[in-house]
Amino acid sequence: MAGQQFQYDDSGNTFFYFLTSFVGLIVIPATYYLWPRDQNAEQLRLKSLRRVHGRCLWYRLRLTKSQQSIIPTLKKAALLFGWAVFLLLAYKVSKLDREYQEYNPYEVLSLDQGASVSEIKKQYRLLSLKFHPDKGGDEDLFMRIAKAYSALTNDESRQNWETYGNPDGPRATSFGIALPAWIVDSKNSMLVLLVYGLAFMVILPVVVGTWWYRSIRYSGDQILINTTQLFMHFMYKTPNMNMKRLSMVLTAAFEFDPRSNKEATIRPTDNIQVPQLIRELGNINVKKKEPPFCYPYSLKARVLVLAHLSRMDVSEDIEEDQRFVVRKSPALLQEMVNVGCQLTMMANSRGGFHAPRLVSIENCMKLTQMIVQGLQESKSPLLQLPHFEEEHLRYCISKKYKVRSLQDLVSLKDSDRRSMLRFLGEEKYDEVMAVLASFPHITMETKLQVLDDEDSNNITAGSIVTVTVTLTRKRMAEVFEKEQNATPCLGVGEEASTEDAAAGDASKTKAKVWQSKTKAAKKTKQSKKKKLTKKKPLPLPAAKAKQANGSASGSEVVAVAKEDEEDGSDKGSESEEGEGNKDSPSERDEESDKQSDTEQDEIAGDDEEEWEALQQSIQRRERALLETKSKVTHPVYSLYYPEEKHEWWWLYIADRKDQTLVSMPYHVCTLKDTEEVELKFPAPSKTGNYQYSVILRSDSYLGLDQIRPLKLEVHEAKAVLDNHPQWDIPETEEEDEEQEDSDGIEESEEEDEDND
Repeated sequence: MAGQQFQYDDSGNTFFYFLTSFVGLIVIPATYYLWPRDQNAEQLRLKSLRRVHGRCLWYRLRLTKSQQSIIPTLKKAALLFGWAVFLLLAYKVSKLDREYQEYNPYEVLSLDQGASVSEIKKQYRLLSLKFHPDKGGDEDLFMRIAKAYSALTNDESRQNWETYGNPDGPRATSFGIALPAWIVDSKNSMLVLLVYGLAFMVILPVVVGTWWYRSIRYSGDQILINTTQLFMHFMYKTPNMNMKRLSMVLTAAFEFDPRSNKEATIRPTDNIQVPQLIRELGNINVKKKEPPFCYPYSLKARVLVLAHLSRMDVSEDIEEDQRFVVRKSPALLQEMVNVGCQLTMMANSRGGFHAPRLVSIENCMKLTQMIVQGLQESKSPLLQLPHFEEEHLRYCISKKYKVRSLQDLVSLKDSDRRSMLRFLGEEKYDEVMAVLASFPHITMETKLQVLDDEDSNNITAGSIVTVTVTLTRKRMAEVFEKEQNATPCLGVGEEASTEDAAAGDASKTKAKVWQSKTKAAKKTKQSKKKKLTKKKPLPLPAAKAKQANGSASGSEVVAVAKEDEEDGSDKGSESEEGEGNKDSPSERDEESDKQSDTEQDEIAGDDEEEWEALQQSIQRRERALLETKSKVTHPVYSLYYPEEKHEWWWLYIADRKDQTLVSMPYHVCTLKDTEEVELKFPAPSKTGNYQYSVILRSDSYLGLDQIRPLKLEVHEAKAVLDNHPQWDIPETEEEDEEQEDSDGIEESEEEDEDND
């Protein structure tokens, strides 16, 4: 049996095959992932946004960055160089001689396949005269010719060639190693060992260790773990956190500390610029010595955030630092919201400490809006629009127009709007209207149910309640004129007025307690009367009169009813006779059967609808788990935010009376047109009526938050059945089963006797 041989590539030809494959495996995927995308498409997108977002800071920075950036050019150059190397190696490989090819003696003798013996001998004679070494021919070529002649004329050699592909018989299998022979040469052993040791014992551990050390410092949202612990400490320490305290905790994050983040910098000019901004801002609680609020990096970040909210101009030296702080703040505030939710869940499950108040979590959301728009909490939402200044607001809040919010501005007629904004020119007015038309208008639809329960509409104590909220986004341009007649959703600004009104109603009812019973009795009597009238069918003429004229006067309806009574009295005897004929026992049984059949059909129809709704909810959950939606929604109009931001929202349920969260805030990051969100929470353990609120908050715009009331009626939980009807097996069935078992035993015994 033939052996095996391993040999290194002395000629270096095989190494080119390996090198070509290796370069191809790098260049082809790198081109797919790293080749710069079509810059023309990005330019066209920016051009389409220019009319609305042309004045935004992020838009101007994006234009200058795209013009000055050379990174796409460097990527293209590197990839083209890689392709040039790959094509050069492929060309080199194509020119290499084939060393391993099938042996064919007919090709060596220049004969056709299947030539006769006489032709082989004749051709051998001619080639011998031409290439014999004694005649001055090539010795190696003559040896190949002689070997080919022997393979075709000698029986044993011909059989070896036909069987093994070689006239000499089976030979050792050769494996080529695609590395040059000098690598295993004893002269170069120390150099090769040094390279291997450097690569696998120094470089690789350093790279992996550096990556691991950096990755364990950050959470899944790329927030420093130390920052998350800092937020948890202060939110636990201060459950009721006002806006001033919140800004101090935000700017104490370790992302702004140069020792923890290399992107943060401390400049020598900070000793001059920061005190100057502190004097201009006024009271920012500089003298407080509580760490880390007194540290230089925290004080600088706090001053830059407050200057951004005041829309103050800063020097070029610290302008880049301000943009860095502002750009990082929304993600940090989202982490604070997550920390507040975690503490709330811990307080609800374990107890022992106070959960953060609802106002603390909502202040985090408000501060995100303020930072994105560059506005203070007390400022008007109208200042989010271009060309609006403080002195222009007096035209809007005048007694004639009373415009204090974006919704008020939208609900105005075009003529009144133009008259109010007459201080703007025609071009500026068109720009303001274009920006306002791009703002989002969200409609909410809520559905309350208990999934995976027999009665999904019955909420029992301790059950898991699911509130399905359907969000639909439209542009403000679609509701310019329609908003006037539509009933607007309750805004956060209207919350105080509604609570005052509710308190006023409650005081009125309390002042007249003696009337409550009579009113309740009247309501019950009226409801009973309504139920009775619903059961009695209307006379045919009265029904026709109601269908013909729904706004008919009460006297006309009474007149028609009197005529019907007279006609009925004239035909009373006939009707009595007819009823006497119809009320036979067989007909009554048929009617009762029909009624029972219809009731069963209605129950079956309701069960089918509930089953379909359950299947649809399961399918929605599966699709949500499998599909990944893009977080690129709609660009936010923000005059002072240094980075392009997309519209995201917070959706949650809260008890505003107790200032607690009922469901954890869901961060809606994929709302383009329509989004369906399920909010789940456990129902209260005590029965009764509860008043909650479904709240939608933007993380980008001021004045677009919405609140919807959610009424919850909790019933007592059903008792657990020890013996369910489906578990009861009738005695007849048990007797039948026992009889079948006994019959089977008798049959088996008879078969055994027959076999014996």
